[in-house]
Amino acid sequence: MNGAFRSIALIGKYRSPEIAESLLTLAGFLSARGREVVLEEATAAAVGCNGYAVADYDAIGARADLAIVLGGDGTMLNTARQLACFDVPLVGVNQGRLGFMTDIALDAMTGSIEALLDGKFVRERRFLLDAEVLRDGNREFATLALNDVVVNKGDTGRMIELDVRVDGELIHVLRADGLIISTPTGSTAYALSANGPILHPSVAGIAIVPLCPHALSNRPITVSDASRIDVGLLAPHDGRVHFDGQGRFDARAGDILRVARSRHSITLLHPPGYSYFAMLREKLHWSSTPRH
Repeated sequence: MNGAFRSIALIGKYRSPEIAESLLTLAGFLSARGREVVLEEATAAAVGCNGYAVADYDAIGARADLAIVLGGDGTMLNTARQLACFDVPLVGVNQGRLGFMTDIALDAMTGSIEALLDGKFVRERRFLLDAEVLRDGNREFATLALNDVVVNKGDTGRMIELDVRVDGELIHVLRADGLIISTPTGSTAYALSANGPILHPSVAGIAIVPLCPHALSNRPITVSDASRIDVGLLAPHDGRVHFDGQGRFDARAGDILRVARSRHSITLLHPPGYSYFAMLREKLHWSSTPRH
């Protein structure tokens, strides 16, 4: 396994000055071990290329065997969408707040990466969502989401009405602030704050979570990941659709948001000893060390 990951891309949170030192430390560490280091172009512009190769995401996808992301979950989400079609494995070094996906601690960075170069890691697949907005039967917008797709009331100070269907069958007409459609990866993000279910990454499901529904009987529901979810924005209300909290589209009354599992997935590489449940205990402060 020592010959694996010969070309490694480094991607950092662009607007964080703290990233530069750790990123360049990691670049030097990898170079000393005979790896080709490639800096993502916006990252290089922020921290300086220091003689390393610089590439955009398309070139990274064609060239890199591994991408290491330094930052928080937001940086990982953006990177995952950019590289999903190339299936480049991703590793996250946490320099954000929670770090559900960037699970290597900064003070353990070099040791964890060295173990990974030696083939000691846990491989995990996560699926993405294809999302599109249809207007009069025509596609107005399309993108990918790893965490969630959210339709909400935008700038208006009142509820909107949504026609929610799964595989063409009406689930409900929802009067609410909006609706979250979440992958298992996103179930610990915005959906969790809206009382949605936590889905283990191995669960082949998509969560549909109402946002502040007018009827208290409107509850979250998890459907098969083979389902197609259509959300119609009922007149007279316009709305706004958000993708991983990073992209958005202003929708009009009559538009339909269509969401389904994408053919693209990402591969996350975790350090030795990684446990999803241990991560939840730590990040969500559920309990102290379990008793034996």
